[in-house]
Amino acid sequence: MRINAFSDVSLRALMFLATLPEGDLQTSRLIADAVATPYTHVSKAVIRLRDLGLVESVRGRTGGVRISSAGRQATVGWLLRELDTRADVADCETPRGDCPLHLGCGLRVALRRAREAFYAELDDIVIGGLPHVAFLGPVLVPLPTVPPRRPDQG
Repeated sequence: MRINAFSDVSLRALMFLATLPEGDLQTSRLIADAVATPYTHVSKAVIRLRDLGLVESVRGRTGGVRISSAGRQATVGWLLRELDTRADVADCETPRGDCPLHLGCGLRVALRRAREAFYAELDDIVIGGLPHVAFLGPVLVPLPTVPPRRPDQG
């Protein structure tokens, strides 16, 4: 099973917010930079997460978003179910319309059960417990600079 790109961005944004001290506000732009995702994608994800009650937004010059207590307690399985907009795992259409096996197909039911088993496996994983702050840090560590040599120092 794979999750879609929107679910991936939403989950990463929520995990990033979970690493911050409680109450800290972050702008969508800063979240986008932190999770290495385009700002427009993160903005859409934040709006959906707000609609689900997983983040709280504060408007204004010093505003931003923060993870809510519901966001910390939500499970990955629940979140992925909420973000999955596909009716079926497989596209049961051909260029000429519906698949001729559509009515008697047992694969669609099996794929739905497999998707639910995938989500059920993630139902015990709480978002607030996912990020391990000790392992988070800057990707690039600045190296100490060495002053340039003067020509008379050889």
